[in-house]
Amino acid sequence: MNNLAPIVLFVYNRPWHTQQTVEALQKNELASKSELFIYSDDAKNFEARISVDEVRAYIDNIDGFKKVTVIKREKNWGLADSIIDGVTKIVNEYGKIIVLEDDLVTSPYFLRFMNEVLEKYEFEEDVYSVTGYSFSNDVADIDDTYFLKLTSSWSWGTWKDKWKDFTYDNAIFSKCLERKEAFNYDASYNYVGMVDDQLNRRINSWAIYWYASVFLKNGLTLYPAFSLIENIGFDGSGTHCSKLKNLEKSYNKMYLLTDEVEEKIINRQHIVSYLNQQYKRQSFIGKIKSIFK
Repeated sequence: MNNLAPIVLFVYNRPWHTQQTVEALQKNELASKSELFIYSDDAKNFEARISVDEVRAYIDNIDGFKKVTVIKREKNWGLADSIIDGVTKIVNEYGKIIVLEDDLVTSPYFLRFMNEVLEKYEFEEDVYSVTGYSFSNDVADIDDTYFLKLTSSWSWGTWKDKWKDFTYDNAIFSKCLERKEAFNYDASYNYVGMVDDQLNRRINSWAIYWYASVFLKNGLTLYPAFSLIENIGFDGSGTHCSKLKNLEKSYNKMYLLTDEVEEKIINRQHIVSYLNQQYKRQSFIGKIKSIFK
């Protein structure tokens, strides 16, 4: 493959997580041929200063890539603004991009998969992004790769001509809310609730704007049958994570990239069912926790 997409990694104050993310990327076969850009946000407060400085000391000495460029913010931008600014600059310069945050561990095949997809579907009008994440690790009969009308923020890639449709404007949500059930992915995930949280400043998310932007274009995202990334950001400490079992199925796997550029009903049904089960499970756990408060 020629003209590999640059990798853009956003980090903040989690040195252990950042190290796991970088070390996994270094094991990718295309790492030495890929450019890596690292955006380091500055400390939000005094408590974050030490860990931010520790992250910065680590990223100053990263090797194993064709070129490493470190951008250290001189003030705290916050994740949303930092990602929007960084993605816009890099994708406009290079034409395509692979984006990671500092809690995503990748399989050794991740970069090859992402670059193959970015090359194959670059000129497909309806394809807006690709992700290395998968909802379907436990689905036996799903396609090797498949399209969903659903974006992912857990590793993703896109192109300059698709990112230009990204809108960071609250006005975008009014049209989405006219189609609430579809916007909530057949009522399987509460994106409407995320919009409400964003509008009322309970969260600050770039991802809900990206999803809304792609949703209004009826855009597609390509997913693999088995996840090529695992999120290690839910341990709460940065030092206690279990074995990355979900990546094992994707190691050294050659994925057949689908020629069916559409969201197949059966695949959508699989994912809606999965998300509904996850929502019920999380609701049950929340109720149990509330009992013991």
